[in-house]
Parts: sequence; C-alpha cells; structure tokens
Amino acid sequence: MTSYFSAAFLLAFLPATVVCYQLAPRRARWAVLLAASYAFFWVLSGPLVVFVIASTVSIWAAGLALDALASRRAADLARQGVDRRRARRLWGRRMRLALVVGVGVNLGILGVLKYAGFVCELLAPLGCALPPAPSIGLPIGISFYTLQAVSYVADVYRGSSRADRNLARLALYLAFFPQIMEGPICRYDQTASALWAGEPVTAQGLFSGGARMLWGVTKRMVVANRLNLFVQTVFGDPGSYDGGMVALAAALYTLQLYCDFSGTMDVACGMGRVFGVSLPENFRQPFFSRTASEFWQRWHITLGAWFRDYVFYPVSLSGPVKRLTSSARRGLGNRVGPAAASGVALLCVWLGNGLWHGAGTQYLLFGLYYFVLIWAGGLLAPASEAVCARMGVARDGALWHAFQHVRTLLVVVAGELLFRSSSAVEGLGLLVRATLGFRASSLVDGTALSAGMDAADFVVTGAFVVALLVVGVLRERGACPLEAVWRRGAVARWAVCCALIVTTVVFGAYGAGYVPVDPMYASF
Repeated sequence: MTSYFSAAFLLAFLPATVVCYQLAPRRARWAVLLAASYAFFWVLSGPLVVFVIASTVSIWAAGLALDALASRRAADLARQGVDRRRARRLWGRRMRLALVVGVGVNLGILGVLKYAGFVCELLAPLGCALPPAPSIGLPIGISFYTLQAVSYVADVYRGSSRADRNLARLALYLAFFPQIMEGPICRYDQTASALWAGEPVTAQGLFSGGARMLWGVTKRMVVANRLNLFVQTVFGDPGSYDGGMVALAAALYTLQLYCDFSGTMDVACGMGRVFGVSLPENFRQPFFSRTASEFWQRWHITLGAWFRDYVFYPVSLSGPVKRLTSSARRGLGNRVGPAAASGVALLCVWLGNGLWHGAGTQYLLFGLYYFVLIWAGGLLAPASEAVCARMGVARDGALWHAFQHVRTLLVVVAGELLFRSSSAVEGLGLLVRATLGFRASSLVDGTALSAGMDAADFVVTGAFVVALLVVGVLRERGACPLEAVWRRGAVARWAVCCALIVTTVVFGAYGAGYVPVDPMYASF
C-alpha cells in the first residue's frame, strides 16, 4: 500500500475500515478512524509517525496553556483596583509566549526535516560552517498537518476556538487518513466534531462518496498517469527539445498536476462523505479564472485561505506595516499608497507559498513570480481601466473576458514551467526557450508523438479533457452532477459507477510501459 490509488488501499484497507467503523458502537467509531489513520501513517512512513504524535501533543499542551492563561487573565481583570492596561500587557506577553512555543515546535520540526539541507546549500557559498542536515526523511503529509496544527494553536490564541482537552480528538483531527497525504488543510472547527460524532454509513453517503472517489481515480489513472510519460521525457532532458516541445510539456504538466491533485482531493472528499465528514473543497474550476489572483482563489483553496488568515492579515495589521501604510498613503495617495504597503504582506504570503511547496530555488522563484503578477496587477488596475476606456474596450464584454481567460491560462502554464524545473536557473532558461524560441513545427511534424505518448494517448487525453470541461461548466453554473444522478434512482447510480470503473480499466495508464506515479502533491 503506497497511496490512496494502490489496489491494497482501495480493495482491502478502505473497505475493511468502513466495515469495522459501521459495526463498531457509535461511541467507539472515532477509535476505528484513529487506529486506521495511524495504521495508514505507519505503513507509509513507519517510525516517522512519532513526528505527528509530537505535533499532536504539542498543540494539545499549547491549547491547554492558552486556555489556562485566558482564564487567569479574565479573573485578574475582574478584580477591583487592578491596573487593567498593565494586566493586559502582562497576560498578552504570556499568551504570545505560549503561542510562539506551540507554533515554533511545529514549524521547527517541519523546518529541520524539510528545509535544513536547503539552507545549508544556500549558505555554503558564503563560507558558513553549519552542521550537516539530518537525513531522517519526511513523514507523509507533514506540510499539510503542520499547517493544521499551527491553525489550531492560533485559533485558540485568538479565542475563535476553545482548547480541546481530549487528546484523542486532536489526534484524529490531525491524522485523519483521507486528508493526511495531500489535504485539504482543515481548521479544527470544520472537522473535529464530525470526526468524533461517529455518524453511521448511509446509502447516499456510500454512493456520493464512492462515485466521487471513482471520478478522482479516473482523472488520475486516465489523464495524469498518461501525461506523465510525455512530461517525464521532455523535462528529463529538456536540452534535447525545442521551445515548442518545452511549451507543450509545460501545458501538459499543468493538466497532469491538476488531474493528479484534484483527483486525489476527489478521493479524499469522497472518503470523508462515506464517514459522514464534509471536508472543505480544494478546487473550484480553476481554469475558468480570468486573473492570476482569481486562479489562486480556485486552486488549492485551503492553502490560500490559510496564508490569508495566518500570514497576510497578521502581517497587514502589524504595527510596522500599519505605520508603513500611513506613510505610503501620505506620500503616494490613498489609492497607490496602501497597495504599495500591502506588498509587504503579499510578499510574505508568496515567499511562504513557494517554500511550502518545497526546498528549492525553483519554488522561491515560483512564489516571487505570482507575487509580482498579483501585486502589480492590483497596483496597475486603475491604469488598465483608464487605457481600456480610452480605447473603447468593453471590459464587461465577451471578447475581453475571452482575452482574460487565455491570458490567465498562459500565465498559469508559465508558472508551472518554473515550478516543474529542477532549479530557478533552469526554470528561467526553459521559460525563455518556450517563449522566444517557440517553434510550432515540432508539434506537427511527428516529434511530439515520439516523446512517450502516441496518437492514441493524445486522443484519449483530449476526449477526457472534453468530459472535464463539460463537468466544469455544469459546476460553474451551480449544478451538482452527483446529486442529479442520485435523484434519478438506482439504475442511473449503478450506470455511472460502472461507466467510471470500465473507463478506468480500459483507458487507464497502468501496467507494462507505464511507471507507477506516486501522488504528486504528497512530495510538497
């Protein structure tokens, strides 16, 4: 068992967990989920399970400390004759210390395991003598569950969540196996109660969860695994291909990453539905976006929301940035000034977003790329509106919207080209080659059919992309295909499930000639 897509998981582990969960008394179903979660973690990461246990215990202790400090602060402020300003400062410092310790433990574990080697590489040319980075390995999902741990401690500090005294409930919240590998990144108040409630498995939950899982498996097996042949071939030796092939590889990698990641999210959310838990959605038709900013409101939604709530707002509302905003407003005006100052918070978000994906210069470049695009886009919006008005361009017309969609697709593909590169230097070189050195001849002279995918592979991929587009249009218009199928009765439900199974079996990219691909976002 290597992932959600392995036969051992889909045909043995998950069915056994569902049966044991349903047979267990309601009050004990949480224990089945917790045992399954730790068993899944152990199979994939072995003794590294100690790190998720350490994170769980640390946030449990930090939450209790913050709760105790908040109670003592309230009692102190209620006393007669107390210097309330001094008391608030005193208890505020103590609570911030508990917050820093709770957050620091979790970010420290993540930093040592994931980024120590990268930091050593960056500082080596400067002559800094650092101890060698530990070669312990990375537990599955550490980037995901660490952000959940940090959000819990921060929410208790803010008072938006109460500290949970139940260590087992916190352990289940952090390690729930459908989300531990690739998310979505949940907040405590989104899932903890539902995980503990032990709702029974229902027929509708089995169908909607099972059908969504099948849809995710189909996206990954039919499209993502097939596209991997072409992507690996070109990016494995990019110097052997011209700009046209590099551009095509970047476009196909973007599609591969979407089908892989969103397919895994379909499986995760489907498993959640089976157990009566609604996991937050992580995708909302991202390729229908008209700006880079909108794209990141539709792609990896829970990561964007986390950076917004725990990085952007705190930095924006911090004393130094507020003073910078006031100064910028006086010097640059009410429109440009705040936008210029908000760039500080936005830079923190995108540097964090880039580094969260991995320890490499290409990820830093990826973050800076989107920082510049989004920040400059907001700063130049008034000038763009003025130019369009002067030229008589209808910004609410279909032609302008089509231009925005195409522009955003090109921006996203260029960003993924940087993201897929092995370094920032290689990424910039490939971007220059794909744009300035673009040649369409290699796309039509048969070269594209000799890089791992043949004509049949492209036909299958194209057909499924059309199916994805149809489903996306329906969802964009507010329709829910699974609910519509459920209302049509048992025949329609079985027909849809069987069609997905047959499609995956017949057209899936597996077996001889295909290299098994682990879930892509599990490595970020």
